[in-house]
Amino acid sequence: MAATPEERPVLPFRSRAALARLKELPALQLLLAASATLAALVLGWSWLALLGGLLTLALSLWQLLPPLWVMLRSRLEEPATVQTLALLGLVLGVVAITIALGWWQPLVAVYRSGDWNAIGALGEGVIGAFGQILVAFVALVIAWRQFVVDQRLTTQQNRITQAQTIDSFMQGLSELISDEDGLLEDWPLERMLAEGRLAAVFGSIDGEGKAKILRFLAHARLLTPLRRDQRLGRAILDGDGNYEVDRLDGVPVIHLHQMLRGVDLSGVDLRGVDFNAADLGGVNLRGADLADANLAGVNLSGADLDGARLERTRFFYGTAEAASPADPRTQADFAVGAGTGAIVENANLSDLRQLDAETRLYLASWGGSRTRQSLSGSLKAIPSKLER
Repeated sequence: MAATPEERPVLPFRSRAALARLKELPALQLLLAASATLAALVLGWSWLALLGGLLTLALSLWQLLPPLWVMLRSRLEEPATVQTLALLGLVLGVVAITIALGWWQPLVAVYRSGDWNAIGALGEGVIGAFGQILVAFVALVIAWRQFVVDQRLTTQQNRITQAQTIDSFMQGLSELISDEDGLLEDWPLERMLAEGRLAAVFGSIDGEGKAKILRFLAHARLLTPLRRDQRLGRAILDGDGNYEVDRLDGVPVIHLHQMLRGVDLSGVDLRGVDFNAADLGGVNLRGADLADANLAGVNLSGADLDGARLERTRFFYGTAEAASPADPRTQADFAVGAGTGAIVENANLSDLRQLDAETRLYLASWGGSRTRQSLSGSLKAIPSKLER
């Protein structure tokens, strides 16, 4: 009697988890292949030993070649390696050209003549001198590699020293302007000392170090103008745990003034930095990330912003039609935008990234002829307000 479907025995499910784990464990694959190869060698099975050896070799190369290629590629991209290969190529090129032109034929003829006196004199003179040149060249290559290693170590040490300097500055500044409860206690003397310390530390660090300090100051609200108590001059809290911002009459803890004028900030991260009407004339901002930064009222005349990222970057308040560059002779109107914009005359604005239409309108209107020439696209429909 045939068994009903309910009575038929259910075969056990064969899991493929073991095979999947084997594929995910290269070390286990190498161990199994090596074990099989050793067993075949011990048992004298030459064909199995050959297959196991080939499999072990393939698995080993599969694991070793990718990291070796990455290491070799990084080495080939180093300037020192390129220069060393260029020197070797120079020597090889000179030798190949002289051989092709037949300049070595007299020497070859001397060796073919069988005149051992001439061959000995030639070996002591020409070949000996050439050997000394090669020895000197090898010594030069070794000395150059040693110089590169020393320079790399010096660079690493300078980075460590710079990081310690920045950390000490941040710690000292925090202790200078805050009380025991962590609230701002920045009397005029403390603010002057903070600005002096900032100016001093800016002179001893590179662009990346300056960017780190600027991000710290910006996110700590030390560059933003804060509303002050008219009697004591203390910053006023807004009721939500933050200090109240007052763009018109507020006083920041630190004024950047002209500390960044003409400095190199190319390619650094300046996201969210409030420059608060600082003087950035002639500064190099090529490829810098200025997303969410506040450049309103900043002097950018002669600055280089080629390839800078300007996602949500503020250049003015109000609207682009009503906004105008900052002018110390007139009071800024942050509601309309008059007198709140950045000064962008003669700035290089080529290849800007994430530039919105409103900002482009303002830059084209107040940039002047040289700035307008650097902006991409046609600007015929946008009149120049600066040249009026």
